[in-house]
Amino acid sequence: MNISVKAEYALQAIFDLAGQRTGEPVRIADIARRQRIPQKFLELILAGLKQGGFVESRRGAEGGYLLAKPADSITVGEVTRFVEGPHQGRTRPRRKAETPFSELWLQVDHAVAEIVDRTTFADLQRGWTEKQNKFVLNWEI
Repeated sequence: MNISVKAEYALQAIFDLAGQRTGEPVRIADIARRQRIPQKFLELILAGLKQGGFVESRRGAEGGYLLAKPADSITVGEVTRFVEGPHQGRTRPRRKAETPFSELWLQVDHAVAEIVDRTTFADLQRGWTEKQNKFVLNWEI
């Protein structure tokens, strides 16, 4: 599955916001630093995600961005399709003529779609947190 840098950054931004306290806006500069995303590009991406209803913004000194709905109701698939369009994820153009591989590639597309459509950002946060906690160093001698 190939996705654009823009979509990858959009996913990272939503992931970052999903890991923050609910209801507390996060500054763009903080997201950009943590996720290593160019800030100007992130500004454009977040503006698009706002139009898509994934994030909302708050103005002022305590302003920033936050998720527009709970992380457990936003899937990787819906964000990716919003950013990339409905035909994202296709690694190669499909031929019009039937080939011995046509059915296989269709099954692959469906399998990938099923995984990204059932994976929420809350799922990703839980998995990432578990993985990070699993490898805590033990300095005991």
